[in-house]
Amino acid sequence: MKYSGWPEPGELVVGRVDEIEDFGVFVDLLEYEDKRGLCHISEVASGWIKNVRDHVNTDQRVVAKVLDVDESAQQIDLSLKDVNDHQRKEKIQEWKNEQKADNWMELAFGDDVSDERYAAVANALLAEFNSLYKGFEAAAIHGTEALRDVDLDDGEVEAIVETARENVSVPYVTVTGYVDLECPDSDGVDVVQDALQAAEGNGEIPVRAGGANGSSGDEQSESSGVPEEIELSVTYVGAPEYRIEVKAPDYKTAEDHLEQSAERAVRVIGDNGGTGEFHRERREDEE
Repeated sequence: MKYSGWPEPGELVVGRVDEIEDFGVFVDLLEYEDKRGLCHISEVASGWIKNVRDHVNTDQRVVAKVLDVDESAQQIDLSLKDVNDHQRKEKIQEWKNEQKADNWMELAFGDDVSDERYAAVANALLAEFNSLYKGFEAAAIHGTEALRDVDLDDGEVEAIVETARENVSVPYVTVTGYVDLECPDSDGVDVVQDALQAAEGNGEIPVRAGGANGSSGDEQSESSGVPEEIELSVTYVGAPEYRIEVKAPDYKTAEDHLEQSAERAVRVIGDNGGTGEFHRERREDEE
């Protein structure tokens, strides 16, 4: 996808060196339709330049900073020297990601999708996420919920989510914590199992009658669940210690679900006459 408008001063753009002159370099902007910029020799590299061709080659892909835009004169002034290595790598990766998203749009809506529909869907995603790639990434992680506020119909949302989940490689992080669970009651084994199920977020959190919270009568429960984009597992380490591992799209989300998982387990064990404690490191003395 190429933008039909103009870049903004200060923006980083990806381009291809089209023509080299003694006074500078002409660059085709790969992200914009029919846009070409000029990088004056003084902006090609730092220091004195004897020959521009010592610094750039024809057809070379470059990242440039937009210095000025004069729409009436159809002129875009660029700088190559004002872009550092980190910015260059980051911008190239962003550009590659948008190319991927462009291909996903064709997968989602067909390569014969009309220009009007393509533009409408793309503009809706850009308005919400400022990037097609980020829109597909959000859809892969959060499903239809991610596109709830985007100006798309149900069929378009479904197509994007389905395509995203088949093609987007979502970056995940993993965090780990430990919880100690003990219950001296006769049904302590069952209580611990209930606490582990609560930690995993499987269905209902049971609270047994007559527990430490003074409840009586029928077993009570409350809803518990883990979003589908979260991978959470609980494994046995060695009595009374259990490991909780959470995989999530980012550290904040992972940490939040780790703490919530431990809180559910500790609450269930405590409500039913036992004790529970969450800690981040494995207790080496209990190996």
